[in-house]
Amino acid sequence: MYKIAVIPGDGVGPEVIAEGVKAVRRVGELTNTNYEFIEYNLGGEYYLETGEVLPESILKELKEMDAIYLGAIGHPEVKPGILERGLLLRIRFELDQYINLRPIKLYPGVYTPIKDKGPEEIDFIVVRENTEGLYAGIGGSLKRGTPDEVAMQEMVYTRKGTERCIRYAYGLAQKRRKRLTLVDKSNVLTYGHDLWQRVFREVGEEYPEITQDHAYIDATCMWMVKNPEWFDVIVTCNMFGDIITDLGAIIQGGMGLAAGGNLNPEGVSMFEPIHGSAPKYAGQGKINPLASILAGGMMLEHLGEKRGADLIEEAVMKALASARIKGLGAGQMGLSTQEVGDLIVGFIGS
Repeated sequence: MYKIAVIPGDGVGPEVIAEGVKAVRRVGELTNTNYEFIEYNLGGEYYLETGEVLPESILKELKEMDAIYLGAIGHPEVKPGILERGLLLRIRFELDQYINLRPIKLYPGVYTPIKDKGPEEIDFIVVRENTEGLYAGIGGSLKRGTPDEVAMQEMVYTRKGTERCIRYAYGLAQKRRKRLTLVDKSNVLTYGHDLWQRVFREVGEEYPEITQDHAYIDATCMWMVKNPEWFDVIVTCNMFGDIITDLGAIIQGGMGLAAGGNLNPEGVSMFEPIHGSAPKYAGQGKINPLASILAGGMMLEHLGEKRGADLIEEAVMKALASARIKGLGAGQMGLSTQEVGDLIVGFIGS
C-alpha cells in the first residue's frame, strides 16, 4: 500500500488532479495495488483564510508519505512569489527534492511546431538540479527605492549538490541511449560552472560506456529546435533547467502534455503537471488533464510500479491515437476535462 499526499491547489488544479487520481486508482485495481490518497487543501484559498502557506504540522505529515501529487499553485488574489516560495520551493528544500526530472517526449499523432521532426527525434530527458543555484534565495538589496539601489542574487553551487545531480543523470543515461549532455555557460559563469565541468568529468570516469557531451545553454536552445534528436539526457543547473524545459514542453506538443517530478531518490518526491493554475478556466471543465495523468504515471514509476506507469502511458497514447481528443489546448479538446479522464481510464489495460 502506498500513501499519497494530494495537493489539488488552485485554479484548475483540483480538476486535473482528480482525473490523475482516477487513473491511478484504476491502475491500482488492475495491478492489485492499494493507493491511499490523503488530501491537503493548501494553496491560495488556504493562505487567504489562515495567513499560513504550509504549516509545520502538515509539512511533518508530508515527510511521512510515499509521494506527493500536486495539481497547480497560483491565485490571482495572492501576490506572486508567496505561494511559490512558501509552498513549492519550501517542499523542494525541506524534503531535499534535489532532482527536477522533465521528460520531453513527442507522442505519435501530436503536433509539434518543429518541421520534419517526429516522435523518433523528440525523446529526451532534462535532469535539473533543484535546490541550489539562483533559486537558493541568497542575496539582498541596499538603498531600496532610491536612485542608488543595489540588488544582488547569488548563484550557489556545492560539490555535494552538483555531484549527486550529475551522478543521477549518468545513472539515467545508462538506462537509456547512453548519451549525456552537460549544459552550462562556463565560458562566462566561470567559477560555479567550472565546478560542474570538473565533477562531470570526474564522475564520468566511472561510466566509460556513456558518451559525454557538452553544450552552452544558448546553443542548446537552438539545437533543441533544430536537432532535438541529438539529445538523450541533459543535465544542467536550476535556472537553465527551468528555462529549457518550457521550451521542451512546446516542442513535445504543449503544456497539456508536460509532466514533471521533483525527486528525492532516497526520500519523498513530488509529481505535477507543469502548467499553471490558469484561474480563468477554473471550474469550466475545459482544461487538459493529460499532463496531470502522465505525472501520475511518473509517480508510479518512481515508486517502483513500472507496470502501472506503463499502463498509464499506453492509455494516453491510445487516447491520442483515437482521434477522440480534437486538440490539447484549453477548450480545444472536444471533450470536457472529466470526459478526457474517463477516456483514459477506459483505455487503461484495454
